[in-house]
Amino acid sequence: MGLFLERGRHWLALTGVRRSRRGFTFIEVALVIAILAVLATIALPRYSDYRDRVRIAQAVTDIKEIDANLQQYFADNRGYPNDLSVIGMAGKLDPWGNPYQYTDLGDIKGKGKARKDKSLVPINSDFDLWSMGKDGATAMPLTAKASRDDIIRASDGRFVGLASDFDP
Repeated sequence: MGLFLERGRHWLALTGVRRSRRGFTFIEVALVIAILAVLATIALPRYSDYRDRVRIAQAVTDIKEIDANLQQYFADNRGYPNDLSVIGMAGKLDPWGNPYQYTDLGDIKGKGKARKDKSLVPINSDFDLWSMGKDGATAMPLTAKASRDDIIRASDGRFVGLASDFDP
């Protein structure tokens, strides 16, 4: 069997059987860390893309809401307001924390301040309404790099979405 040793008043049995270990080896820990790193590498870009899609969808919804308020104002007053404060939307921020941009095209002389498509044709005839998008920068032609991520209202409200997706 085993050898018994007296130690104080307790007897210890020594046998040839080893006790089982209760810890992890370095290799096991390193393997778990490597697996977690691979999963994080896959998951983080997808999560970031998901957040971008949600923000774009929110901006589209906001622009449609502002558009509806502007159309109601037009029906009541036979014209569009000079700015969004008249309809109570001046302080409304896009999902990236920037104010929505608005230009009444009926009040400007010429088409210099109107948003333009790839053929440099104004994208709206009544008013322009847009969010400056993720980068917070914009330019009047939609082909400019700063405008590609803008969320725009185009074709007099028949299109609301990313400027890069607009193709008249």
